[in-house]
Amino acid sequence: MTSEHGLLPVIKGESQDGSARDVLTINAPLVTAWLEEFLRHEIRFRRGFSRAVVGVSGGVDSALVAYLCARALGPDNVIGIRMPYKTSSPQSLEHARLVTSALGIDEHTFDITDMVDGYLALDPTADGRRRGNVMARSRMIVLFDQSERFRALPIGTGNKSERLLGYFTWHADDSPPINPIGDIFKTQVWQLARYVGVPSAIVDKPASADLIVGQTDEADFGLPYAAADRILHYLISGYPVDWIRRHGFSDEEIMLVKKRLDGTHWKRNLPTIAMLSGTSINDYYLRPVDY
Repeated sequence: MTSEHGLLPVIKGESQDGSARDVLTINAPLVTAWLEEFLRHEIRFRRGFSRAVVGVSGGVDSALVAYLCARALGPDNVIGIRMPYKTSSPQSLEHARLVTSALGIDEHTFDITDMVDGYLALDPTADGRRRGNVMARSRMIVLFDQSERFRALPIGTGNKSERLLGYFTWHADDSPPINPIGDIFKTQVWQLARYVGVPSAIVDKPASADLIVGQTDEADFGLPYAAADRILHYLISGYPVDWIRRHGFSDEEIMLVKKRLDGTHWKRNLPTIAMLSGTSINDYYLRPVDY
């Protein structure tokens, strides 16, 4: 399933004039089949699980992952976990239910208000950013505990745009051991979600972390995903800033994305180890499978 250039044939090439109009268009049927096989292989054969557990937030990313897991493993082998906080949008809870009901997967709801507020009561000075991080990490406590309860592997739901922009809580959203959409930009998530049948009420609403009333991802970035994703694609593909500028993006837009990309590199790496041997894990000891 590779092209003559050795790359997965999931993204259309640029037009001959170098424009970006098709650069993030995906082959949805092929990507879906690829990700279904990825999930089956990683969950069943590599790790020996038969079930998956997904935190279903009501957003498009977790909805897409739930749909992919149900297609790969069958609905009976997927558990959807709703984890609202007291300030969460009621619509998010409703949309999460829309996903679990449409798929026919097992659903469990754990209100994390008491566990979050129990900790925050010890330090009332916590600002919005810290409170959001506590919520995200509390949800991972629930997800991994329910993983043990159901003997089901936790599945990640963070997209490539969030990961490159550092728009996630370290050791929270990135904690699950496998992630089927981690190499898919947000604009591609929307494409794939429409293809697999995620309800339009979820796909079409503004993306939001749902930590503050009225908050949206794009307002936090200061740039629409349609622009941010293309700039990210060009930057990580090695295109120089001058080239990107000539293809329709301002210096301000490019630098906004580049600064976030460069400034959050540490969040995309495992802990830095003080190397004392020739078998330091993830430094010299790079075997993909231990033996």
